[in-house]
Amino acid sequence: MESANQNIALVLGATGGIGGEVARQLRDAGWQVRALKRGLAQEQELRDGLVWLRGDAMNPADVLNAAQGCCVIVHAVNPPGYLRWAELVLPMLDNTVAAAIAQRATIVLPGTVYNYGPDAFPLLAETSPQQPVTRKGAIRVELERRLETASRQGARVIVVRAGDFFGPQVGNSWFAQGLVKPGRSVSAVSLPGDRGVGHQWSYLPDVARTMVALLDRRAALPPFAAFHMAGHWDADGTQMAAAIRRVVQRRSGKQPKVRAFPWWLVRLAAPFVPTLRELLEMRYLWRQPVAMDNTRLKAVLGQEPHTPLDEAVQATLEGLACLPGPTAQVLPPAGAARA
Repeated sequence: MESANQNIALVLGATGGIGGEVARQLRDAGWQVRALKRGLAQEQELRDGLVWLRGDAMNPADVLNAAQGCCVIVHAVNPPGYLRWAELVLPMLDNTVAAAIAQRATIVLPGTVYNYGPDAFPLLAETSPQQPVTRKGAIRVELERRLETASRQGARVIVVRAGDFFGPQVGNSWFAQGLVKPGRSVSAVSLPGDRGVGHQWSYLPDVARTMVALLDRRAALPPFAAFHMAGHWDADGTQMAAAIRRVVQRRSGKQPKVRAFPWWLVRLAAPFVPTLRELLEMRYLWRQPVAMDNTRLKAVLGQEPHTPLDEAVQATLEGLACLPGPTAQVLPPAGAARA
């Protein structure tokens, strides 16, 4: 017999891209969704079908109280701008773990490729060795080690690892901050990768759909279950830019230029701007192909949720206010998900 709290989820990081998308999709799937947010005027408010609670993911009591009666905790919270990882990432995770063990809840974590070093490239499976070459990668490995320990102490864990996020409500991403400029029409697309180097992209609504589908099957999964998404593979590093150009040309009649991302400028400014220093540390992910094997995911779900690239790019550009007003030529709605 299932417990009465089976359809209540707490989302940490619901004001961000992945947290917000998962919260909305859980809500639309019939879940009761709570979201923790600092600075609310009231202790609690109902907005957009979500119950917002005043609290801080760094405060153990706030997380524990918010998780009361929940069977799922989505841990989608990260320090902004790559900053203060060593100081904040693991304490926030420990608060989630303590709450999940207390409630015997399932933790859902959006994973990263930071966990892996060049010895595991170019195709990452869930069993690939995690030997990172960066400070952030080492922190992420420790984070998942703590989650695996928690899975032996009464909590359950689902890790979904995907490529670089893009989507209508993803402002903090390479797509939104590197390839184009939010709020501006697209006159040029910047390419961060080295010539001919493939890159993995993941459309955020597809990632959230995957998480919700896995939660529906959580009882049949191992206590610690990790899955990789194939997403959209850009085989030579130019296909995402080509899709942006196609969508912009269909909407405006103009085709944007393509140019190299100004890494030289990032390197010059990095000594003075901490966020750029952190960005520079991760450049290795643009200098060699890194793809993911979704065999395990397809074995569980049958297929991976997959929105066609041009449709996903159009929705993203519209969400970032990068396209002119309505036009008669609109991309068709998403069909059935494809692997």
